[in-house]
Amino acid sequence: MSGGSGTRAEIHHEHRDVNGGWLRPSVFGAMDGLVSNFALIAGVAGGTSSTKVVVLAGVAGLAAGAFSMAGGEYVSVASQRELAIAEIDIERRELERNPQAEQDELARLYESRGVEPALAAEVARQISLNPEKALEVHASAELGVTPDDLPSPKTAAISSFLSFSLGALLPLLPYLLGVTSLVWPAMLSCLALFGAGALVSRVTARTWWYSGLRQLLVGVVAAALTFGLGSLLGGTGL
Repeated sequence: MSGGSGTRAEIHHEHRDVNGGWLRPSVFGAMDGLVSNFALIAGVAGGTSSTKVVVLAGVAGLAAGAFSMAGGEYVSVASQRELAIAEIDIERRELERNPQAEQDELARLYESRGVEPALAAEVARQISLNPEKALEVHASAELGVTPDDLPSPKTAAISSFLSFSLGALLPLLPYLLGVTSLVWPAMLSCLALFGAGALVSRVTARTWWYSGLRQLLVGVVAAALTFGLGSLLGGTGL
C-alpha cells in the first residue's frame, strides 16, 4: 500500500512470460523434428538392415519436414498478418470518420472493466487526442494486436526451418558419423527428448523432471510403434 508521503508501493513479485516468447516456438519446433525423424528412422531401421536406406530416409525426413514446417509457418503467419492489417485499416478509417463514436466506445470499454464513467470518459478523451495512440489502444483492445509489432512471416519461416532441422538432425547424426546400430541414435534422441521437455518447463507450471519425462515418453512411444510397424512390414518382404 502507498504510505502517507505519497510514495509508490513496491512490487514484490514477477510473472513468467505466458506466451513463451521465442523459447516456446523454438523448442517445440525442435521437438517436432526430433520426434518425427526419430520415429521415421526407427521405423525404417525396423524394416531393413541397410544403413544407407536408414540414412537416406533420415535425410529425406529432415528436408521434407523442415521445408514443410517453414512453408506452412510462412503462409500461416502471412495470412494472420494480412488479416490483422486489414482489420487495423478498418479501425483507422472508423477513427477518422467517427472519432466521437470511437471515443465513446473506448470509454464504455473502460467502464466495463470497472472504471467510473466520468473517469473512463476522460481517459478515452485524452487517449483520443493522439490518433496513433488511439488506434493502438483500439487495436489492442478489440483485435488483440499491436499495429507496430505484427509477426514477420519470414522470421517465422526461418525459425521453424532451423529449429525443426536441428531436432531432426540429432537422431540422424550418429549414422552420419558411422554408427550402424539404432542403439546410439535412440540413446541420443532420448537424452534430447528429456532435455527439450525439461527446457519447456520454463514456460509452464510443471517441474523440469515431469516435463522431461513426459516428452521422453511421447517420443519413445512414437518411435516404438513406428519401429514395430517397420519390423512388421519388413518381415513381410514389402
